[in-house]
Amino acid sequence: MNRTVRSVATLLSIGFAMYFAARGVWWIEQPDAPLLMLLAVVAYLVVVNMAILWESAVSVRMPLWVAILAGISSVAIPSLATHSLAVMHRTAPFATWYIGAIGLLGVVLVVRRRFLIAALSLAGLVATCWIHLGILSALSLGLVGSIMWVAVAWLLVMFWDRAIRDTERLADIQQAVSAWHATQQVRQRERRLRTQFALAVAGPVLSRVVAAHGVLDEDERLEARLAEGRLRDELRGASLLNDAVRDAIAEARRRGVAVTVFDEGGLDELAEERRAQIRDELAGVLADARADRLIIRAARDERVAVTVVGRASAGSSRDDDAVDLWHEIPRHAER
Repeated sequence: MNRTVRSVATLLSIGFAMYFAARGVWWIEQPDAPLLMLLAVVAYLVVVNMAILWESAVSVRMPLWVAILAGISSVAIPSLATHSLAVMHRTAPFATWYIGAIGLLGVVLVVRRRFLIAALSLAGLVATCWIHLGILSALSLGLVGSIMWVAVAWLLVMFWDRAIRDTERLADIQQAVSAWHATQQVRQRERRLRTQFALAVAGPVLSRVVAAHGVLDEDERLEARLAEGRLRDELRGASLLNDAVRDAIAEARRRGVAVTVFDEGGLDELAEERRAQIRDELAGVLADARADRLIIRAARDERVAVTVVGRASAGSSRDDDAVDLWHEIPRHAER
């Protein structure tokens, strides 16, 4: 769409430039210095086409040196055209072609984001017309139209740029919302899968508990506790678990260790590769832990992703407040 609009605007600009140039050479009265008039027309065609086309495929913004050349031409071309004619012919329709032509050049400067030079170009046109034609005569011969063209072009470009910025901002917001929805859907699906996995593991044990009315032997009680713990882990700390962590927790519980898992978003916004590294490190820490009680917590922290605390159990000969294990896994890998 943008390419189409730019192509149409380019063709219109070139078409209007050719029209004004044709007016300049279609003289009714013979100029006193026709070479000056032809020089003005040729110079205008060269400058306006450079202003329209030079690096337009690379950037909307016109190169500075081309803009400066256009600004100088806004004063030089009217002077050349005026001095090629006798005083009595300077207000003829063909003689004032440069008023609309330089107005078009000002519009091109505005469209190609050289606002200051466009204003200076328009000021130069007004000054030369005032000197050579008189301000009232110049206004009646089309100077008002040139001023209005540049002003309207300025407003349109300003609103167009603002609309583009708003559209880009809206697109960014839509992408962020879509990404958030996709993330939530993935997390919901992951929770469902993990819950189904936990129920698949705990379901048979719980069924036996119900069928036996809670009358279980020691092995069955242990399996029931392990199944209940695994179900709780899957619901509370799904992002912390992989097969190695599950096996390490299960082994610790078989040894009589009380393991509690809390996931408060410590692994959120981390890359999957780093998550895998954290889980592997957590599995190693749990495998080597010899505390009576283990607390695994993934809190939202700028530095630490997971904290593992090992403490003595109640009734132990050691101090209840003694910490046997304190291990922090950083959010980002150490270099």
